[in-house]
Amino acid sequence: MRYRRLSKYKIKQIIFCFSEDLTASTTAKLLKLNRKTVNAYFNEFREKILLYSLEEHKKELGEFELDESYFGARRIRGKKGRGAAGKTPVFGVLKRNDKVFVTVVPNCSKESLLPIIQGKILEGSTIHTDGWKAYDGLIINGYNHYRVFHHQNEFARGKSHVNGIESFWSFAKRRLAKFNGLTDEKFILHLKETECRFNLRGEDFASFMLKLFF
Repeated sequence: MRYRRLSKYKIKQIIFCFSEDLTASTTAKLLKLNRKTVNAYFNEFREKILLYSLEEHKKELGEFELDESYFGARRIRGKKGRGAAGKTPVFGVLKRNDKVFVTVVPNCSKESLLPIIQGKILEGSTIHTDGWKAYDGLIINGYNHYRVFHHQNEFARGKSHVNGIESFWSFAKRRLAKFNGLTDEKFILHLKETECRFNLRGEDFASFMLKLFF
């Protein structure tokens, strides 16, 4: 770290504030620290979470929900459809009753999404999606594929739905709304932090962070 070194006790205090999802400004005031110092530690925490996420997610067999969402500037009037101007496309893979994996993608075409699907989900798995055309042909690729068609006001067909991944999108957008003007570099760090918090919901996040950092 090129910024001011702190005692282990003080770093633990910063970790506890980070785990409570306090802002760097609030943490700096509570702990009587320089905000830039707190920001530097927060950034390092997020970088460690990013590395953990990349190492943690393996190719698995199971039942999954896939979906895409858009983050960033509001949609511009007159711009419709996926990939509307001013938005950052994000692709999500949720294993039911388990964890979510999200990543920024250049677009939501089959060419962009299929390699991620094949890198995360073993053949023979069951996949649930909406009717987006990028998911055409998943059966040919060795998956059991079920769809719901939102444009036809269909949101569930028996056990087929994407409610789980949509729950994550709702959580992520509420949480990230407090961070304004994130650069692409910072956005992926905050996104993966949000993924990690969602995956560890119900667990002691502070204990996880202490093990990750020390």
